Parts: sequence; structure tokens; C-alpha cells
Amino acid sequence: MAKPKPSSPPATAIRTLIYYLSEHPSIVEFRWSHTHSWGSTWSFLFTSIATYLILSLFLHLSLSLLFPNRRHIPLGPIPAVHSLTMSLISATIFTGTLISAVSEIRDTRWFWHRSKTPFQWLLCFPLGTRPSGRVFFWSYIYYLSRFLHMFRTTLTILKRRRLSFSQLINHSVSTFVSFLWLEFSQSFQVLAILFATLVYSLVYGYRFWTAIGLRSACFPFILNCQIVLLGCNVACHVGVFLIHFFFKGGCNGIGAWVFNSVLNTGVLVIFINFYVRIYVVGKFKRRKVEETESVDNCNAVLNSGRLMLRQDS
Repeated sequence: MAKPKPSSPPATAIRTLIYYLSEHPSIVEFRWSHTHSWGSTWSFLFTSIATYLILSLFLHLSLSLLFPNRRHIPLGPIPAVHSLTMSLISATIFTGTLISAVSEIRDTRWFWHRSKTPFQWLLCFPLGTRPSGRVFFWSYIYYLSRFLHMFRTTLTILKRRRLSFSQLINHSVSTFVSFLWLEFSQSFQVLAILFATLVYSLVYGYRFWTAIGLRSACFPFILNCQIVLLGCNVACHVGVFLIHFFFKGGCNGIGAWVFNSVLNTGVLVIFINFYVRIYVVGKFKRRKVEETESVDNCNAVLNSGRLMLRQDS
């Protein structure tokens, strides 16, 4: 009897990766619970967000009073370490969510295959979906990573001595929305996590790249990534709306999705305001200053020429 051929090292590594990212018992048997999941209560959510806002404001005011003339505080390798950590965590969540989504579609397709395609399932969970299993495990990890993401505000205050209102709102809304995903088994969260973690892994990887002194891009890389992420979110929200109201079956957690849409609209308005103020109005003002300077230079050259002619005559 012929012996089975041993698996190649790459195949073994892939199977091991799939096991620890989607088939491990702690992932398959995960269940979102107020008693067993850390940070799963409404009181914890509101307390943590309020603490984040108060501490950020307190730190900014304290530095302004104690060091009014100091432009920034040296942080050493801390920003680079934070960026590398967030990039690796985001890449792990992206990979785990992607593999887990494929596994969930394979295992549960018998239940919803007559009313939905796999892509529609990614946008729209069937009614009655419970927050348990592989996908919700990685949604929970994504929710926890939002608290580490908040540390970026502290680094910004220490490094640039600036408190960004848009950054406070964005981090608070992101944490609140990721809690809603779990609490109400909200539709659309799989694609939202995939898009967000893919962009975060690139953005924080780029920040680590520049923090260790390597050359930055010749275009606004982070801004372009944010525009792509917002565009994907808008497209997914439109997809959920169409599937829920124009296809049979409906989507789970649609009430939380509506509230989520309102919050995301607010974030979108803040981002558009920032973009117009910095990149549209700012560019117009810089162009106007350059034109004024060029006119002044021309006048100075003409005046010097006239002076030389008068001296010659």
C-alpha cells in the first residue's frame, strides 16, 4: 500500500494559519456576551469614550499651560512602534476576517442560499443572525483595537501640540459604531472591517515607514487612502439600502445600520470640510500669495531698472 505523500511546508503553513485564524475553538465558539466579553456593556462604552475625550482635552490644556513656548515633546521611537503595532494588528484582523467570512459562507450557505448570494450575505445578514462565530470574533477584536487606535490622539497632542476636533470625533464614532455591530449583529460589518483594516494596515505601515526616516510619497498617500475608505463605505451603505428595501428577506440590525449611517454621514461632512479647507481653499490662498509675490518681484525689477536709467542719464 502506497504511503501518502507528506505535505509541503507551504501547504502546512497555510493550514496552520487557517486553523489559528478561523478554526480555533475560541474563534468558532465565540459568543458576544455582556457577562463574558470584556468591554461589552453600554456603561463601559460610554465611560471609555468620555474618559478618552476628557483626558485628551486635559492633556492638551495642561501642556499649553506648563509649556506654552515649547512646540513639541520628543517621543523617540514611540510613534514608530505604535504605527508598526497598529499595521500588524490591522493586517491580522483583515486576514482573519477574510478567511472567517469564507468559512462562514461555506458552513451557513444552506440556510440562506435561496434568498441571497455570498456577496449579498456580506452586505446583509439574514434576519435572526446572532453575534456568535468566526466573523463576530474578529469584529470583537476590531472593536478592542479601536481603544489602541485612540492612543494616536495622545501622540498627536504630544508631538504637534495640537488637539484635532475631527480626530476626536472620528475615533469616538469608530469605537461606538464597532460596538453597535456586535450588539445588534448589524449587517455590512464584514465588508466595513475588511476595507477599514486594509486601509489601516497601509496607512500605519506608511507612517512607520516615514517615522524611521525613509522617504515619503510624492502625493498625499494617507489622504487618498481615507478618500478610498469613505468611498467604499458609501457604496456599501447604498448596497445595504437596496438589498433591504428592494429584495426579499430584509437585513438584520437595520435600525443600528440607520444610526450608523447618520454617524458616518457626520464623519463624511467633517472630512469634506477638512479637505476643502486645507486642499482647496489653502491651495487657492497659496496661489494668490505666489501671484502677489511674482507681481511684487516684477515691480521691484522695473523700479531698479528705472533707477539705473536715471543714474545713467
